[in-house]
Amino acid sequence: MFVIGYDIGGTKTAFILSQVNDSGIKILQREEFKTTRDWKNVIGQLIEKSKIAVKDNNISLDDLKLGISCGGPLDNKKGLILSPPNLPGWDNVPVVDYIHEKLGVKPKLQNDADACALAEWKYGAGVGYENLIFLTFGTGLGAGLILNNKLYTGASNMAGEVGHIRLEDEGPIGYGKSGSFEGFCSGGGIAQLAQFQAQSLRNKGLRASFDKTEIKNITTKDVAMSAELGNKDALDIFKTSGRYFGKGLSILIDILNPEIIVVGSIYKRAGKFLEEEMYREIEKEALKSSSKVVKIVPAMLGEEIGDYGAIVTALR
Repeated sequence: MFVIGYDIGGTKTAFILSQVNDSGIKILQREEFKTTRDWKNVIGQLIEKSKIAVKDNNISLDDLKLGISCGGPLDNKKGLILSPPNLPGWDNVPVVDYIHEKLGVKPKLQNDADACALAEWKYGAGVGYENLIFLTFGTGLGAGLILNNKLYTGASNMAGEVGHIRLEDEGPIGYGKSGSFEGFCSGGGIAQLAQFQAQSLRNKGLRASFDKTEIKNITTKDVAMSAELGNKDALDIFKTSGRYFGKGLSILIDILNPEIIVVGSIYKRAGKFLEEEMYREIEKEALKSSSKVVKIVPAMLGEEIGDYGAIVTALR
């Protein structure tokens, strides 16, 4: 069976062509490009790549499945993308009907965190578990919830929007809220922490180790590269994020009592800088009976998790 996946992220979008059978998922083709505010242009590029793939591989549209993984909020039933905070300009986008009209295949739409939760549960670190939380920890922070062997999406498909939880009255902004879980624990949030520190040091006539450009252009990647070199100021940024990550995880552990928490993206690449403070906070804040049974691990599917998420969405 041929399956096409569209993984639409805040900074980049990927087209994936795969073949799926009883032995698993085989990625045949993958192309990536920048996500912009112009949703018709982005979706148009995906549709054109799909048409070329269908022609080159002699795929019958009747046998083709298509899945879209995208940051929320979404309306799965109506097939709408509803103004995600990390996709400015994507307001009430009728993505399912638009693709159906232009391509002749009706896709399935899934929140990216939910899609990745399903992918890790079926093919990655979550295989064999009944209660799993997946956290994106990328440009933003969202959760996908597998509870009692089922994907839980809530009454209005908004379950798992953990990035909106406020952890402090003030702090970096994420999901439109200062001091939020996403504000402290995301690529955008860590960059804000770094930019604030860089400006504070410049005001004193000093320079942060990761301050190599205009302050507004400092990224989480810059901080991670500096942390790899052992620079204390960069390590302290990650310690701050790790402390708040532990606070947020403690809330989820107490409420949902998961067996495993799988974390993607930045945690996969830089978790070693977060874990000491994260575990210290969990030890302090979470119920012992719940924290002792949970494992916190990086996503096993690694950089391919978004691809798998889009494909698994098509198969639901």
